[in-house]
Amino acid sequence: MRKTTAAIGALTLAAALSACGAPSENAGSGTEAAQEDLTTLRIGVNPVPHGEILGFVQDNLAADAGLHLEIVEIADYNQPNPQLAQGELDANYFQHRTFLAEWQKANPDDELVYVSDVHVERLGLYSDKHESVADLPDGAEIAVPNDAANLDRALQTLQAEGLITVDPEAGALATEADITDNPRGITVIPLEAAQLPRSLADVDAAVVNGNYAIEADLTETANELAWEPSDSAEYVENYANGLVVRAEDAEDPAIRTLSELLAGDEVREYVEQTWQGVVFAVGDRA
Repeated sequence: MRKTTAAIGALTLAAALSACGAPSENAGSGTEAAQEDLTTLRIGVNPVPHGEILGFVQDNLAADAGLHLEIVEIADYNQPNPQLAQGELDANYFQHRTFLAEWQKANPDDELVYVSDVHVERLGLYSDKHESVADLPDGAEIAVPNDAANLDRALQTLQAEGLITVDPEAGALATEADITDNPRGITVIPLEAAQLPRSLADVDAAVVNGNYAIEADLTETANELAWEPSDSAEYVENYANGLVVRAEDAEDPAIRTLSELLAGDEVREYVEQTWQGVVFAVGDRA
């Protein structure tokens, strides 16, 4: 974290990242627009909804709390954790605990810590060709996310709709190999999550992550066939998206302040009003 004086307003950086190192305190220069000495946090996010939520915080809440947010948009799920571990970011906000746990297993020397929950993005089953699950033909091709945590969620969504049965012994990271019953001969096609909205032209349906569904405006342009089950505390525990930092920064006052802002009523109301159905603030249900 760095000290800087900044005009109140969202600063979204889509340019290439430059290393900012571990959180540090540097003196800033004053401006007429803002006289306070604000702590700057450089945060990597997926553009939607994470970047928009942080933009709301920057525009409306951050300065009064002594913060200035540099919002770095990163579309690729594979980039924010390495960039955080390497010191290019002060925090990231794009993932759930299950995703972080899998990343940590593959990168045991880079200790990242999940600070707090903010929101949940429900996976949805979308189609350009069919209007309901019942309309899906035998042998339908359904695209799903190919990362381990979200693949399991997609399979659980298909199971909840009676399309397949997943081996309960597979645990929380089931793959297409764990499908034990497939009465309608569904073909499950794992793809990069970001590619799923574009896949709708080539498949019968796709289970799409909430952020990518929002970016592609699928709730307006495609048929919503089903939502993933989201009515359990375990679901929120596993799949709420939240703030992540390096272990040494977990108790940093600026990080704690941002965490409190993200958990506040103002952010909850903004999320509810902006993304009814696809996104809900933790503690609420859409």
